[in-house]
Amino acid sequence: MFETIEWTSAGVVRLLDQRRLPAEEVYVECRDAAAVAQAIRSMQIRGAPAIGVAGAMGLALAAQSIGARSFEEFYAELSRHGEALRRTRPTAVNLAWGIERMQRCAQQHKTLPIAELVQALIREAQQIREEDIRDNRAIGAYGQGLIPDGAAVLTHCNAGALATAGYGTALGVIRAAHAAGTRLSVWAGETRPFLQGARLTAWELQQDGIPVTLITDNMAGHLMQRGEIDLVIVGADRIARNGDVANKIGTYTLAVLAQAHGLPFYVAAPLSTLDLSLRDGEAIPIEERDPKEVTDWAGVRTAPVGVRARNPVFDVTPYRYITALITDRGIVRPPYDAGLAALAGPAVAL
Repeated sequence: MFETIEWTSAGVVRLLDQRRLPAEEVYVECRDAAAVAQAIRSMQIRGAPAIGVAGAMGLALAAQSIGARSFEEFYAELSRHGEALRRTRPTAVNLAWGIERMQRCAQQHKTLPIAELVQALIREAQQIREEDIRDNRAIGAYGQGLIPDGAAVLTHCNAGALATAGYGTALGVIRAAHAAGTRLSVWAGETRPFLQGARLTAWELQQDGIPVTLITDNMAGHLMQRGEIDLVIVGADRIARNGDVANKIGTYTLAVLAQAHGLPFYVAAPLSTLDLSLRDGEAIPIEERDPKEVTDWAGVRTAPVGVRARNPVFDVTPYRYITALITDRGIVRPPYDAGLAALAGPAVAL
C-alpha cells in the first residue's frame, strides 16, 4: 500500500502529489503549516479523511515553529494556524474535525512544558493517521457483505486510499470484498472536471488487480438501464444529522438514477465525516473552485474564450435516496438521525 501522507522521522509531512497521478508518483515534503494549506488548496492532497489527517499534521508542523513563552501565547498562535488550514476547503468536515481534535489535545496537555506539548501534538497527529487507516478497514469489513458475488459496482470520484490515510472508504468496501473472494467488477466514473475517477480510482484499482472499466459521467444512466450496474458505492465529505450527504458533484445525479432503476445506493464514510451540528444538508457549505478547471484541461483551453462557467465541486444527496451508510462502527439504515446519533455519541459532534 502506497503512503498517501505520513509524518517522517525528520519532522516533515510527506505526501503523494495526486495532481501528478497516474503519469508520475511524486512525493512532496511540507515543512510548515502554510505548505500543508497550499497542498490542500491545490489538491496535491484531497479526499475528506486525507485532508483531516493533513490538517492535523499541519498543526503539528506549526507547533514545532511556535516560539511562545506561555501556553496562552502558544494556543493563540496554534489557533491562528488552525483557522488558516480550516479555510482551505470548506465542505469536508473532516478537516475541521482534525484541527479541533488537535486543539483539544493542546488543551488537555496545557500544563506541560512547551517542548513536551509539541511532542504530544505530533503524537496526536500520527495517531489520527493510524486511526483513519484502522477505521477504513473497519468500514470495509462492515460493508463487504453488501456486495453480492458477481456484482458490477459503480463508484464516483475517488474514495480510496488516496482520499484517506490508507485503504479507503468506498474503495475500502470494494477492496475488502475482493480480498474475501467475492467476484466483482467496478465501473469508475471519470468525475469531471478534475477527473479523480479517471486518474486516481482507475489507477488504484489497477494496483490491486481489481477489474475496472472507466466511463464518462454521463454514461451511468445508460448502463443502469441495460442492467449492467448492480449497485453504487460512494464516499462522503460531510453527513448531516438526518443522513443528507455532501459528496463530489454528480453524486446526487447517480443517487436519483439508482433509485429510478431500483439499485442500492451506499455511502461509505468514517464517523469523523458526520456533522451532528447540522440538521440537514441545506446548511452544508458548497465549495466553488476556479472556473478554469471547467474551461481548461492540463493547461489547454477547451471552451470558447469569454464563455462563463460554474464549478461547484460538491452536491448534496438527500437521505431518502440512500440505502444505507457504511461507517467504521457499523451499517446505519433509515431513520438516519437516530442511528447516527446512537453510533456517534457526543464526541463526534462539532
